[in-house]
Amino acid sequence: MNGHKENNKEEKTIVLKESEYLCLKELADKGQEFSDKCLRLQADFENTRKRIEREKQDFIKFANEGIILELLNVLDDLERTTSLAETHKEDFAAFLKGVEMILAHLYEMLKEYGLKPVEAQGKKFDPNYHEALLQVENKDLPENTVVEELQKGYLLNERVIRTAKVKVSKKAEV
Repeated sequence: MNGHKENNKEEKTIVLKESEYLCLKELADKGQEFSDKCLRLQADFENTRKRIEREKQDFIKFANEGIILELLNVLDDLERTTSLAETHKEDFAAFLKGVEMILAHLYEMLKEYGLKPVEAQGKKFDPNYHEALLQVENKDLPENTVVEELQKGYLLNERVIRTAKVKVSKKAEV
């Protein structure tokens, strides 16, 4: 039995025609070439994945830079307005006018970024756009009509980012 095990370990010699040998050698060379190419492609893919991840992190980090720069202008306006109000305490009308101008500027800036308010007051309640906080009896309005807007809702590029908090009508109980 020992002799049998040793025979299995011996390398066997196989006789091939030269053309068959050359064909096998060519296939082995091509296999090695494809293996090398696959390794290079894997490395390229990994490098590209890492680069894209870095770019994504940078994009996330600086994506809001434009809007923040514009908000800094609004912040400057608010600081000037409050500073003027502190030095000229008696001119409430001018202070109010300044705040209204700043609000208008802020609304316009946000509108340019795709923000718009959700229409609520007097509209039929829609759970996609409104969040009912209260129900009140109202015989003058159809049931499920928004009676009052308690907090504005907003759409960003037609997607709801905050629902409007509302008070909704219900039928009067008899």
